[in-house]
Amino acid sequence: MSTTMENVVEVTAETFEDIVVEGSKTRPVVVDLWAEWCGPCRTLGPILEKIASERDGAFLLAKIDIDANRIGQELLAAVRSQGIPTVVAFRDGVPASMFIGAQPEPAVGEFITALLPTEADRAAEEARAEAEAGDIAGAERRFREVLEKDPESAEARVGLSGILADRGEVQEAEALVRPLLPNPEAERVLARVRVHGWGSIDGEGKLASAKRRAAQGAWHEALEGMLDALDDDREAAREAMVDVFAVLGDDNPLVVEYRRRLARALF
Repeated sequence: MSTTMENVVEVTAETFEDIVVEGSKTRPVVVDLWAEWCGPCRTLGPILEKIASERDGAFLLAKIDIDANRIGQELLAAVRSQGIPTVVAFRDGVPASMFIGAQPEPAVGEFITALLPTEADRAAEEARAEAEAGDIAGAERRFREVLEKDPESAEARVGLSGILADRGEVQEAEALVRPLLPNPEAERVLARVRVHGWGSIDGEGKLASAKRRAAQGAWHEALEGMLDALDDDREAAREAMVDVFAVLGDDNPLVVEYRRRLARALF
């Protein structure tokens, strides 16, 4: 069942992280868990490969022989499947949907279509690019246009709410993203909303002072103060630091440093 088709790849334990997890952050990755002895797998495999060819790169089909690769068995256990073929679709680094057993081509086609970006998703992605390029007004206008056509677009809701949160319009921002929880991007916007509210905190304690620093964008001083406040209110200080981590993002050097220091202080 080996294949060398474009947009269809064989995956091993060594390549799973790069191809499936990281790769799905760029486009959906559909993982086909199969084995040579599995009759239904021989029926489903060609259907998946045909659709991968027809969709011409819209998604990547990643095939894992569960007998040859332990990662296949581990993924079956992770998604709580006891049979093959099992098909698991990844988006943004995590499993998004799945099905078990051979399915007819129309059903498989519908499964794939549900994974792919809609017209609204593509427009929202263009709006996000505008925001990242500094055209905030243009991005806001486009996000609102997307939501007029598709009020449920998660991409547009998150994008617009981020702009609103940065501008201090926190109630509208929160209303847009709260229904999306536990979406990680929605969580991040809500963290920004909470941090914005810290600017009006009263009190002279260590944590209150650190939160006001965070609301002012003095991140280093804020995190240092929150770390120092662990002795006064361990859980509240930890939660405040987690909110700041969410606002700054995992790649920020301050997050890397203070996440390590927080772990040492807690454990």
